[in-house]
Amino acid sequence: MAPAASAERGKLLLILADRALRGELEGIFADFDLQCAEPGEQVLEFVRRTEPEVVLFDLGSSREPAHAALKLDLLASILSVAPSTKVIAMTDSDARELAVQAVGCGAADFYHKPIIAQVLSIVVRRAFRIRALEAENGRLRGHTGAMALEGIIGVSDAMRGLCHAVEKVAPTGASVLILGESGSGKELFARAVHRLSRRAQQPFAVINCGAIPETLLESELFGYEKGAFTGAARRTAGKLELANGGTVFLDEIAEMPVALQAKLLRVVQERTVERIGGRVSIALDLRLVCATNRNLDALMASGAFREDLYYRLNELTIRVPPLRDRQGDVLLLAQFVLQQAAQRYGRATKGFAPDAIRAIQAHRWPGNVRELENCIKGAVITAESAVINASDLGLPDPGNQLERLNLRVARMTAEAQAVRQALAIAQANLSRAAELLGVTRPTLYELLQKHRIDATQFARGAAAALTEARSA
Repeated sequence: MAPAASAERGKLLLILADRALRGELEGIFADFDLQCAEPGEQVLEFVRRTEPEVVLFDLGSSREPAHAALKLDLLASILSVAPSTKVIAMTDSDARELAVQAVGCGAADFYHKPIIAQVLSIVVRRAFRIRALEAENGRLRGHTGAMALEGIIGVSDAMRGLCHAVEKVAPTGASVLILGESGSGKELFARAVHRLSRRAQQPFAVINCGAIPETLLESELFGYEKGAFTGAARRTAGKLELANGGTVFLDEIAEMPVALQAKLLRVVQERTVERIGGRVSIALDLRLVCATNRNLDALMASGAFREDLYYRLNELTIRVPPLRDRQGDVLLLAQFVLQQAAQRYGRATKGFAPDAIRAIQAHRWPGNVRELENCIKGAVITAESAVINASDLGLPDPGNQLERLNLRVARMTAEAQAVRQALAIAQANLSRAAELLGVTRPTLYELLQKHRIDATQFARGAAAALTEARSA
């Protein structure tokens, strides 16, 4: 361990074995409280003792998978020892897959060599800023309580647009209808609408219309007077009355019986409620937020849902996208759930193995966020090792299927497929195939060589098909 001169408070730890590279990096980051270490188990004790804010870890190349796996394990161990530390994974230029795996293990960012001092400095200083912002957020949360969109995690365009919509809808006071598949997080958005509204300090009542028997749902909503029915031993206020001044979230609103829908419509129209067996109208000042995973248009057409109630509840609509349509969010959510579950169940789980990352990204998640949470929580509890693999998750490893996400690979695959299709249509007539592809014949020759396509195979296939047709 070799300390360098420090002129700034930021604590930066360099983990690398290349002494020449170490000297170069020491020059770039001379204005930090800089420490250096070689990869190895001794690093963990050093991290415990020095508590660096940012770690720049040189993972090197992926040409030796066993060596790379050991470094990924060390990276995960560092984060288990110092979870608030920001680790930047530095890799060789040909090790992009290794960088992705490092992010799956918890790295905050990555950098591909060669070293460009200005660019690397920006990456490291950004990590320090994020670390500082997170620390400040932690302090603020202690004073101001939960953040407005607490529990809503996502970086996809779909989620950013949805959060922006919630921020615009929440202050209006209008009734909100939230649509989305089961398990997509509709209640989280309902709570966000409440927290961002002027009613944030007032009650937030949740009523699951599908989980309460029809005979009890009415009394749960409207309350009842003493003696209104057998067992009504005392006057009891309903959820609507108890939430007066605040927000009522009616989950699974499509499951509400039609008769009860009529009574709810009157509450919405008149802003009053009468307890069962009562004669006094109680004035209400509340906001209704409803949610469903059903097709309300179809239910209205069949008479199972009142059209007039629909238009009263649907002043503003929020559509929550399914997890499969939130590109880039699934691994971020998985990492968050893993950290929460490991802490809750007292497990020393460090991260996901490469096959688990591939499996998480490839799975369609029909049960959305709820399915993801259950899958990862179960894996955290049952996993034999500190790193979760695909078998722990109960998901198949898609292998190299995720290579399709690489744009260069996708273009190459599509190009080869187009050439083969043109050759098949043209029955191996190269001039005709080139015409179909919109290229010159010399360009077609280059494409055949590039993709190692034997045009004569298509000629043989056409001849065989012709022979078979004649014999038939």
